[in-house]
Amino acid sequence: MLMCGVLLPIRLVPADQVAALHTQGELHGFLVLRDVNGDAIADGDVAQVTRRDRVTTRLVFRFKDGSINEETTVFTQRGTFRLVSDHLVQKGPSFKHPMDLSVNGLTGQVTVRSTDDDGKDKVVTQHLKLPPDLSNGFVFSVLQNIKSGTPKTTVSMIVATPKPRIVKLVITPDGEDPFFVVGSERKATRYVVKIDIGGAAGVVAPLVGKQPPDTHVWLVEGEAPVVIKSEGPMYEGGPIWRTELTSPAWSQSPTAERSQRKN
Repeated sequence: MLMCGVLLPIRLVPADQVAALHTQGELHGFLVLRDVNGDAIADGDVAQVTRRDRVTTRLVFRFKDGSINEETTVFTQRGTFRLVSDHLVQKGPSFKHPMDLSVNGLTGQVTVRSTDDDGKDKVVTQHLKLPPDLSNGFVFSVLQNIKSGTPKTTVSMIVATPKPRIVKLVITPDGEDPFFVVGSERKATRYVVKIDIGGAAGVVAPLVGKQPPDTHVWLVEGEAPVVIKSEGPMYEGGPIWRTELTSPAWSQSPTAERSQRKN
């Protein structure tokens, strides 16, 4: 998941509405969230269902400290991707400011419910003119549909800081990295996802510590591209966390367990 906050004025750069080259289908995957030391801090699930050209994705992380990060996204894939709705909830000790962000891609209504440093609840509702390339909740689907060799792709995203605003994500390939599956070496393309602030603010931001860190995403290309890892913050000023695919672990082999029950 990609979610960063920007506190300075933003110069919007041209964006790209990415073609839906690979139709999104039904899936259920298991995820693990790790800190920079590699320690698991949350387990997760991503489930996706399709109804004709409409896709609904639900991503949830359950933290060991009881925190929850949950996002439900609906988008269409009629030649290009188009956001219908997105609802992101972050709450618990792992999040400095609990936040609830709702985006209606059809009406342009955006609502942010958050808690400030004094513990006071705030609700901000705005109607925004949403660009057609708005990608809240399905940036990984966008990545899977970028043509190999494309030097740069730019899409839009709404962030809450806590007032909702539209930013641009600039996605560029950054080489390949090896990984292994049961000892067999494979290659993943590494992408860098950067928030473009631009203008005078873009010059000042790094000097005053306001430039959001880049997010890195690893994608296995081919007939069925898949994102296998990402590293970046989940919220404004948040730590770098790593999201990875994982597989179920059994206390013992299912076959041995069935054999013990029979005996």
